[in-house]
Parts: sequence; structure tokens; C-alpha cells
Amino acid sequence: MVYLDNAATTFPKPETVYDTVDRFQRNYAVNAGRGMYKTARIASDMIGETRKLMADLTKCRDENRVIFSPSATIAMNQVLCGMNYSPDTVVYISPFEHNAVVRPLYRLSKKFGFSIEIIPFDRTTQALNFNAMKNQFVIKHPDIVILNHISNVTGFILPIETIFSEAKKYHSVNILDASQSLGVLPVDLSTDIIDFTVFAGHKNLYSNFGVGGFIYNTDIPLKTFITGGTGSDSLNPDMSDKLPIRFEPASHDIIALSSINASLKWLNHTGLQNIYQHKKILSDYAAERLNDITSIKTYLPSEKIQHISVISFTHEEYRPEEIADILDNEYDIAVRCGYHCAPFVHKLIGTESTGGTVRVSVGYFNTKQDIDILVNALSELD
Repeated sequence: MVYLDNAATTFPKPETVYDTVDRFQRNYAVNAGRGMYKTARIASDMIGETRKLMADLTKCRDENRVIFSPSATIAMNQVLCGMNYSPDTVVYISPFEHNAVVRPLYRLSKKFGFSIEIIPFDRTTQALNFNAMKNQFVIKHPDIVILNHISNVTGFILPIETIFSEAKKYHSVNILDASQSLGVLPVDLSTDIIDFTVFAGHKNLYSNFGVGGFIYNTDIPLKTFITGGTGSDSLNPDMSDKLPIRFEPASHDIIALSSINASLKWLNHTGLQNIYQHKKILSDYAAERLNDITSIKTYLPSEKIQHISVISFTHEEYRPEEIADILDNEYDIAVRCGYHCAPFVHKLIGTESTGGTVRVSVGYFNTKQDIDILVNALSELD
């Protein structure tokens, strides 16, 4: 199989991840934080080490502010549902947001009556309309701003520093969805413009399903959304005020956490810049080769430097699901078709009526040969 669906989940994982998961599954799959015996302490120490690795990767000021959850979606719900809202609250999002943001946000807006505003981006270039955004912020001051760092549909790298810095002039709460970016692009939390960062382990962090989380990089109060046992202060019916256990009820998934422990070490060894360069070369090569096929239309940002990992396209004769089916059954090539859980971006790029797009997304373990196999297969459809 030629696997080109890395935006959904990276595959395969580094060998060290498989080895570490097997070792922890066989020897240390106990309840961390609940037992005083040696095996439980080893499991707890691994979790603590993993927090430190994540804090170092993001330049977070305190490793205890790294909160683990079963997924980025659950982490985003914890953050969004922990905020205070009123009918006067104004929330800004980009048109590139995933339904992990859109759906909980819309549910909350129905409950509290606040407004959701879309930050303006150009339909053709995908570039930020900065002046229009500034005018929006003047008319309706931003209370909360949520940005997807890299679009999972077009591969566009959003100018998060520009938007977040402008929003901070109005004392906004800034939330970064780094599900597609952490492990490829630097995320620097040593500044004060990002308050919460949500991450997914199974994407560009190259760990297993079952681990994600958020980094609580602010002193802004956050209410608990999920409560339960933590293995400590058990006579207290309220959740502890201490981080990270305040936001980590239930037993830790030791197996999933061991995978991200191993993958973070692998990332450090491989080097973030090396991973970025490899993916950038592949992304540019794939975009160039796909653009050479006359029956294909790609949806790329005009600024090449603002793009990585993902190329979406449509075919003039086949719908996206037909292309994906042919590639799978005839060529054993795995791609994604449809709307990719991102409702607003298709209005921006004009693919609402086409059934969405075919999405090709490269990972660190892909090669130019994989792209050549894909392009050759698509060329045979003409």
C-alpha cells in the first residue's frame, strides 16, 4: 500500500514506538498514580517524563501545565467547555477550522447565545485579509480566538502570530489547534500570545491513537468539564485545584502514553527541522506533479512558503469518492475523499458542490516514489 492519508493519522510509526508500546503493554500496563509498588512508580515516572518532553518541545514554562486526554477532540471540548460565556461574548474562528472546534463551539453558542465570527481570508490565495480583520476586531472586540495552525484540507499554514497578536490588543483568550502542526512546525509558548494549545498524538507526533491533550499556558481560570477519580484527595467530592490532575480524571492510558513518550524522543533525535524539510520537499513535489495533470484542479495557497503536508484536488470527470475508490481498488493507494470534517473551508475554496476534495497528505516516511506512483495512476484516468 502507498499510504497518503497522514493528515488523518500518520502511518507507519517509528519502530521505537512499536517497541516501546510492546514493552509497556507486557511489563508496565498498571494503574499509574494509584499504587505504591515499583511497577506503578515506573508507569508514573514515564508519564512525568512525557510531560517534560512535551513542555520542552513547546517551550512551555511548567511541565505540569501539559494535560493529557484521550484525543485532541476531547481536549478541545475540555478547553471550550471550561470557558465563561455570556450573550455578549464574541468568538472568532478561521474558515479552516475542524469540526472538533466547530461543533462544540456551535453547541455552546446555542446554549449561551454568543456570536461566532469568521476571520476573512481570500478565496483565491487563501491569504489573510488583515485590514478587514482589524476592522472586524474594532467593531466586535474578540473575546476568544481559535485558530487551526495548518489546514487539514489545503495545507495552508495560518499566520497565527499576526492574528493572535492583534487579538491580544483586546485581551482575547487565544486557542491554538496544533493537531496538524505539532511535530512539523515550531510551537513556541514562551511568548504570551497563545493561552491554550491543543495537540493530537497520533498525527505528526507519530504516536498511537488514544493520547492527545492541551497545554494550559495561561493563568486564565478554566472550569472542569470532565470530573472523576484521580487517585488522590479521594475524600474530596470536588476536583483538585492542582495541575495537571484537575483535568485528568480516570485512569491514564499507559500504553498510549508510552507511545508518545517514545515518539517525542524520536522527534528530538530526528530533528524538527529535518522533518519539516523532508515534508516540505515532498509537499512541493506532489503539488508540482499534480498540477501537471490537466484534468486535475488543486487548491493550494498562493504563497508556497505558507503550505505543507496536504494537497487537495478535484478531477473534472470523477467525483472525489470515485477517485479514492479507484486508487484504492486498482492501485492500492490510500487517500482521503470528502469534506474532511472542515465545513467552512469548502465554501472558501468552492468545493461544497463537488463532494469536497481528494486529499493527499504526506508523512515523514513517504518518498518521491510514492508521489510518482500516485501521479502515474491518476494520469491513466485521462
